[in-house]
Parts: sequence; structure tokens; C-alpha cells
Amino acid sequence: MIALAIDASTYVGDVAILDGARVLADASVAMKGAEHERLMPAVAEVLRSANVEVDAIRRVICGAGPGSFTSLRIAGAISKGIACGIGAPLFAVHSMALIVAGAKPPSGRYLAVVDALRGEAYVGLYEVAGDRSVAELEPARIVPASDVETLANDFNATTIGPSRELCSIVANPRARAVESLEAMVSASGPVDLASWEPAYGRLAEAQVKWETAHGRPLPAG
Repeated sequence: MIALAIDASTYVGDVAILDGARVLADASVAMKGAEHERLMPAVAEVLRSANVEVDAIRRVICGAGPGSFTSLRIAGAISKGIACGIGAPLFAVHSMALIVAGAKPPSGRYLAVVDALRGEAYVGLYEVAGDRSVAELEPARIVPASDVETLANDFNATTIGPSRELCSIVANPRARAVESLEAMVSASGPVDLASWEPAYGRLAEAQVKWETAHGRPLPAG
């Protein structure tokens, strides 16, 4: 089954085309500081590299965050647009699981950590088994960045993620890692295309400023 996997929960966007558990092509692009949107061109490039037509895709898998608000919105919009356009189901997978599975670490416990700015971090606890399967032990949440080391010690876990300041193992989410997360992806089932959005972790900075200035929630729609 041909699958398109996309993640842009950090400042690096990652795309992969897979046929079952076999990775046909993948690519990574910078999301921060780019003058032009690079994720959709990366999707087109991996399709060309894999010699796969877009209508041959049978499912789309998108990293669901938490992480960078803007990058997640771009990845989510591309994933929903392609899935809707070709009539394929859209699946969501935790981006932190893509960090752990993509790094292919030895068996053990890992605290996935993503810088949430403002002196905070997103963390999620995972366990890697001897067969390299990855299981979520604690769902993602936001904590003070100063608590990361203590949490890792409490869980007897190794920190892993994009930040060299916060993590012992430096690794970004890899879209190709969905090949080792099949049980996790399938268990959650396809999302509703009309209502699904990535799990941003918290409100966007612009929304916080608007609501603070107006003293009320930002209107929907």
C-alpha cells in the first residue's frame, strides 16, 4: 500500500513515500526562515523520486504535533488537501513518536523533548522494545524547560529531540519512521477530514495577543 507521510512539527519538515514498510523516497526541508514554502515542493519531489503518481497514494499520514504552530498548520493543510483531493484516508501520528522511532535507538525509555519557547518544553514518554517497536507511556504535555532533566531522571529515561540544550540524543521527527509505527497509526484509525487539526500544544502567539487585547476568545471561523 502506497502511503505519503508528512511531518513539520519542528523547524525541519520531513516527507516520505512508502510502499508498505519499504521507504521509496524521502526528503527534509527547512521550515524556518524560508522565503518560500518548501514542504509542498518536497512532496512533489519525493513523488517524482519514487516514480509514484499522486492518485496512487492509498493513505496519508501526518505528524500531529505538538510543536511549531505555523509549520504544523502547513503540514496539516497539505495532508488534508491531498487526502481530500484523491479520496484517501488521513491518519495522524504523534510527532514525538516519529522522533523516537526515527532515531532507531536501542531498547529503553526515552523522554521526547521539543522546545516550546517561553522557557517551556513539550515532553512525551516512550518505550522502545527489543524489536524496535515504540509504545507511548505518557502523552505529550508542556512543562517548564528547567524540569526536563528531573523528569527524565524520574522516568529513568534518556532525553531525545531536536534541541541540543535539552536533549542527550539530538534527533528530528522522521516521516519515514511511520514504517515502524504501524500498530500506533492503525490503532488510532483515520481522522475526520472536516474537523481534524494538529495538536498544537497551546494557542498561537498571535491568538494570545489578540485575546489579551480584546479580553475575549478569538471568534471561530
